[in-house]
Amino acid sequence: MLGCAVLRRYPFTIILKQSYPAAIPRPLRIKIDPGSKTTGFAVVTEATGEVVWAAELQHRGQLIKNALETRRSLRSGRRNRKTRYRPPRWSNRKRTGPPVLSSAGEVNQLGKWLAPSLQHRIEVIMTWVHRLRRYLPITAISQELVRFDTQKIQNPEISGVEYQQGTLYGYELREYLLEKWHRQCGYCGAKNTRLEVDHIVARKTGSHRVSNLTLSCRDCNVKKTNRSVGEFLADKPEVLDKLKKQAKAPLKDAAAVNSTRYSLLERLKATGLPVEIASGGLTKFNRSERQIPKTHWLDAACVGTSTPEFLHWQHVRPLAIKAMGHGKRQVVNIDSFGFPKGKPKGIPVHSFRTGDIIRAEIPIGKYAGSYVDRIASIRTDQTRVAIPEKIQETGKKKATFLFQTKYITNKIFSADGYDYGFLKLPERQSTAI
Repeated sequence: MLGCAVLRRYPFTIILKQSYPAAIPRPLRIKIDPGSKTTGFAVVTEATGEVVWAAELQHRGQLIKNALETRRSLRSGRRNRKTRYRPPRWSNRKRTGPPVLSSAGEVNQLGKWLAPSLQHRIEVIMTWVHRLRRYLPITAISQELVRFDTQKIQNPEISGVEYQQGTLYGYELREYLLEKWHRQCGYCGAKNTRLEVDHIVARKTGSHRVSNLTLSCRDCNVKKTNRSVGEFLADKPEVLDKLKKQAKAPLKDAAAVNSTRYSLLERLKATGLPVEIASGGLTKFNRSERQIPKTHWLDAACVGTSTPEFLHWQHVRPLAIKAMGHGKRQVVNIDSFGFPKGKPKGIPVHSFRTGDIIRAEIPIGKYAGSYVDRIASIRTDQTRVAIPEKIQETGKKKATFLFQTKYITNKIFSADGYDYGFLKLPERQSTAI
């Protein structure tokens, strides 16, 4: 057996103790399916169609947005009360994109200014692209540039009749509706069943625009026939109001993806690797043709025309990555009125941090046993840490318990701003449209 050592746990990487200069590694391609809440990654060998590594990255953009809104409301309150607050910055400052180090070692300003909740999505994606390039022979990148071609959905004639009547137009429209209606029937809320495209207002009096389309299960579609939606849902006024509001509601997540797509593309091109772009309709077309189930990382494996005819994905163990951040810079916590509460942050008396993955052996007591988990919180002024409690769970979130750091036998992984887990392989193909 060859001698090797573990170089990094996430992504799991080993280093051989013996050099093999004659070995030529196969070129790999990173495939990215950017999303508003979750982004899928897949590393594929184009020659054999083998999925070498896969992951789903959960963003924290909404948490960042909530934190900024809280800070804004607190500062506004202090200004209204004429108490001390941070002086306002000049209003004519120029906002530019973040500085980026190019492959030639030059610092460039790429892209336009984006809100922190949107910029976060780009930064975490690029972090994992650089990590994978460090450990794998990456030679190309594929990115799903547009999730929905909304312009062609609203006006199919914009690219000719061939696009409208072709296969990809139907996939663009269906993918848009699946996201808008949360992959469930608009009338009864049924999930995990075959869904059909239905007109809210009948085709005789209504239009074919996407705002007049919804998803319907087979039973509801048969019962509704050509009746108006008001007549069909006359005995369900709450469902009718919800349906009308949802039909007019914009796609918030799609807007977030569309706002960052070109900025992400510029960052990927700055790596110096060839970048392939594709639409979400083509991704679904590739997945349906190969009868692959619906997940974020499998969508990433099907991005672009470079997708091999046969994809071998059943053997891979996809990683679940959750962006946790690196803490906050506030010296003290504040209450709902903006005043300090609690004790100021102190200097930690131990070397462990929130996010470290540790192994602990507790010999006696209520929580006696062996634990391998992520540190959920720490006490800077005490030699105690907290990890999730697996014995008892509350209704809202998993509880934690504190124990002394002397029971920690070793630190498996140092905190890097992410939480890690593993995803289950899908068991069957999606039955949605």
